[in-house]
Amino acid sequence: MSELHEELLREFHDVEQQLADPELPKTPNQYAQVMRRYKELGEIVACINELRGANEDAEAAREMHAESSGDDRAEWAQEIADAERRAAEASETLDELLIPKDPNDGRNVIVEIRGAEGGEEANLFARDLFDMYKAYASAQGWRQEMLEANHSDMGGFSTVVFLLKGDAVWSHMKHEGGPHRVQRVPVTESQGRVHTSSATVSVLPEADEVEVDIDDNDLQIDVFRASGPGGQSVNTTDSAVRITHKPTGLVVSMQDEKSQLQNKAKALQVLRARLLQAEQERAAAEASDLRKGQIGGGGRSEKIRTYNYKENRVTDHRIGLTVYKLDKILAGALDEVVDPLLQHERAEQLSADQ
Repeated sequence: MSELHEELLREFHDVEQQLADPELPKTPNQYAQVMRRYKELGEIVACINELRGANEDAEAAREMHAESSGDDRAEWAQEIADAERRAAEASETLDELLIPKDPNDGRNVIVEIRGAEGGEEANLFARDLFDMYKAYASAQGWRQEMLEANHSDMGGFSTVVFLLKGDAVWSHMKHEGGPHRVQRVPVTESQGRVHTSSATVSVLPEADEVEVDIDDNDLQIDVFRASGPGGQSVNTTDSAVRITHKPTGLVVSMQDEKSQLQNKAKALQVLRARLLQAEQERAAAEASDLRKGQIGGGGRSEKIRTYNYKENRVTDHRIGLTVYKLDKILAGALDEVVDPLLQHERAEQLSADQ
């Protein structure tokens, strides 16, 4: 057994001892972290034991094969082949289990979509992306909660922010962040010419209050009257809230709720997510450009994906994937793109570990 396997077995034993401590449940966050690691190590240890057992069976079968003859020898040869197959499968599974876990796995996500280049057409495309993610979330069994929606004059979104809750939300949504480009004839185009517009998507891991401690003294909170498309007043009270985090300059505004307290709570929720992301990116940069090993840079200067209506085509530029199923993808069949991205990420991580 390798030194790494021995180390993992020792860590599993240590975690079991931590869970036996009656004081641990009194600190819920630490208890949750220990339980999460226990579950991860449990899968790994089971796989190590399967690999060890298969290797032992193969070795024993080889010894019997060497001492036998005739039909018995053939049977032991089959035993060797079966044990080696089990060992190969366990080794492959173990390699995948040992890929470093994304620290945000298991988190809910906050998605922000903004119309970018292309004026009103960009806002309409932002609405299309929102509808796509809404349909995808429904197909995955996730729950969606609107946080903010700034409607444009023609029914699009200049900005829309929403929360997605459910299993594996982060892992399936994390590669959606970046500029999305659309090529189509806009509804405002009278001569049928194809235009290129874009919208930006930001995917933030939701942060717990205990993870991101925000000092009230660091906040500048302004209240104002909510407004709709064209600037018209949609509220007769100052219920909209703008929060400025003075140390970082981050600004979050919320106006969808009629209650000032509700808008403040949602603004703080988004602010925590942005602060968590900023801290994770800072730590990753200090730890030798961790994010460079992931798919693409996620930078806003990159066009991560193009949606071409005329050809019914979607192209993800990060992995060179092209599928001619634009209509289905916009209807929520996003796994056509998400699954290849996850497979590519896994292959890159396995390659880096070798």
